[in-house]
Amino acid sequence: MLHRLFVVVFAVWAGFAQGAPLKVGLVLDKGGRDDKSFNAAAFLGATEAEKKLGISLKVVEVSDDTAIEPSLRTFAKKQFDLVIGIGFVMGSALEKVSKDFPKVHFAVVDSVVEGPNVQSITFEEHEGSFLVGAIAALVSKTKTVGFVGGMDIPLIRRFELGYKSGAEAAVKGTKVLSNYVGTSSDAWKNPTKAKEIALSQYQNKADVVFCAAGASGGGVFDAAEETKKFAIGVDSNQNWVKPGRILTSMVKRVDRGVFEVIENKQKGTFKAGHRVLGLADGGIDFAMDEHNKSLVPADVLKKVEALRTSILKKTIVVPDFYKTSKR
Repeated sequence: MLHRLFVVVFAVWAGFAQGAPLKVGLVLDKGGRDDKSFNAAAFLGATEAEKKLGISLKVVEVSDDTAIEPSLRTFAKKQFDLVIGIGFVMGSALEKVSKDFPKVHFAVVDSVVEGPNVQSITFEEHEGSFLVGAIAALVSKTKTVGFVGGMDIPLIRRFELGYKSGAEAAVKGTKVLSNYVGTSSDAWKNPTKAKEIALSQYQNKADVVFCAAGASGGGVFDAAEETKKFAIGVDSNQNWVKPGRILTSMVKRVDRGVFEVIENKQKGTFKAGHRVLGLADGGIDFAMDEHNKSLVPADVLKKVEALRTSILKKTIVVPDFYKTSKR
């Protein structure tokens, strides 16, 4: 009798354990889930996993960099199955916390953290930036285009170098004006400063400005609308934000990276290490849709697709800031 009771109790417990949803903690940086860019893409991937995979998702948006480590640590202490940090600024804190909780799996986007329980997800941003740089130069009527970066860090310098290289490859002699919003993480959420910079670039003959500045990019879009010139979005497809003013968007599939690491964790196939997504696997691209198809002529697209093919065949090697400069 006792044996049969034990079997029944164990079966009930096992069924409950098997049915318990995967607990995922997502930590977003200052830009927040509504930045229409990087964090928004990460949030989209996580909520897609919540709907399709039935996971239990908790999201924290840090208001200050000092809150990053405590947020990651809280999820780990509560024995979440997977803790994900979004953004370059998460790297050092996630490295510390992952060492303190070796039984918890972690993932970080846009930073590389080594550890047996950490998956790092990065992207070949310079490849996509090269292509939108080519589009900007080919559409420009002034042979002057602009770049507005958010926080001045190697990651965003990588965008800038790729963009400049693409513009020069497409139209020799194209001038690129470059400025950064700031040197702290506040630069990701300062659209007022970004607008001032963009307006200055437009006044100095730039007629297309590419922004890689998180939520600050909204200021660049406002400047484009105000001056009736063009902007290029980043990370997510932002063509819809200011229809007719967003020439294209350099899409970085952060949503896909986040969804897939969650899916693999649920399947039991999580792998520590460094995963890189680029043009070859669709992790990087530029966006074309109903909002911008009339802005980019067919002959421009043809030239840009030829450049894409050359990159994939490695007959064009896009300069990479990570490799050409000391990080």
